[in-house]
Amino acid sequence: MGIGFVLLFWAALGSVLAALGALTLGCATAYFTRGVKEGRRKAVILTAIFPFVCLGWCGAVFVFQAVVNGVALQRDPGLGDDWHCPLPNGYALMMIDVTDHGVVYNPKTQGGRGGVGEQKDAIFGVRIVQVAGRYIFGGIDSKADDEGEARAENERVDSYFFIDTLTGARLDFAKLDDLRDAAVKLGIQPNLEPIEDVYRRYRFTMFDLFTAALLLVPPIVAAGLLLRWIVKVRKRRETGIAAA
Repeated sequence: MGIGFVLLFWAALGSVLAALGALTLGCATAYFTRGVKEGRRKAVILTAIFPFVCLGWCGAVFVFQAVVNGVALQRDPGLGDDWHCPLPNGYALMMIDVTDHGVVYNPKTQGGRGGVGEQKDAIFGVRIVQVAGRYIFGGIDSKADDEGEARAENERVDSYFFIDTLTGARLDFAKLDDLRDAAVKLGIQPNLEPIEDVYRRYRFTMFDLFTAALLLVPPIVAAGLLLRWIVKVRKRRETGIAAA
């Protein structure tokens, strides 16, 4: 499923939830301010519009973070069927449709065409990875894209690789012990992890925390101010009753 369909789904779901929120908040405000003559209609309208304003704000924040992540940080927008992020040594990893295997590659040699082509510094079917400074170790599932083939978990990795990202040198190994020996010679203790775990480690940055704050704080503040104003509107009713 492409990002376009995902966005349409969330836009439709958000619109339905916003409509339900508008109905609920509008009715609640109307009941809460019953008997108030001045400001009641405005309060009901504002509370009914508020969920749609929040929906628009979420859409704007998503577009903003998607542009920054995609253009400046070289990361995926957080939705869709493509997950990718740079690694600290200049290489990158990408997963498409599934998150249990992907490709480790050098983006500098890909020509900027948007995809990843098969070449020596692009390893497909990677299930387990370890990033150790300039070095990358990993395990390959050569049958990762074969659909419908049932295999035990420990049989999915059938070869291993080692890359020196500084020189571009690559070595392939048939056994894990051979990879382990090569790593130990470099003073590195092998600790290969699922590619999805490595992705999560390097995909999220302080910018994502800023985006989360940008997404949540303004609507919460606006909701608090709106609620405070509605309470003031209701007090006009209580003042009127007291005067009567």
